[in-house]
Amino acid sequence: MQQTHTINAQTSKSFLVNALRKTSSRLSMDDVEYQWGHMGQCNAGHLIQTITGMSSFEIVKSIDFKLDEWSEHAIDYCSKSGCKVDDIFITIEKFGMTHEDIVKLENLSDHRVLENLEGGFRHLVKNNRHHVVAYMESFANLLESEG
Repeated sequence: MQQTHTINAQTSKSFLVNALRKTSSRLSMDDVEYQWGHMGQCNAGHLIQTITGMSSFEIVKSIDFKLDEWSEHAIDYCSKSGCKVDDIFITIEKFGMTHEDIVKLENLSDHRVLENLEGGFRHLVKNNRHHVVAYMESFANLLESEG
């Protein structure tokens, strides 16, 4: 019998909600390194650390130290190209996060998430760790409310 790697949609949504909360909690700590311009320590990089279990260094090493932005990798993403970054995108897609979601996370730009912020809609600054925390919490809350 051939094994499949399909993940139940509800399980993947629950995993993603937990990953967003765990990441936002970690980013709330002042001793955690955060650099928007570093692929392993930026908005998406921190979430990818949580989802994959990779360290910041392992993420950067896995893409041969090509320090493009995640949004650039997401635009170039093709699941059949064989590039090392594709493995990361395949992994995060298993848990319901699309490459478009990664671009929006990097830029804190998903209007549904922004409209769901505690206190109502507002624009957030993409390289502000406190704004990233608020965005991830709002995203997790939105996913939970969608059932």
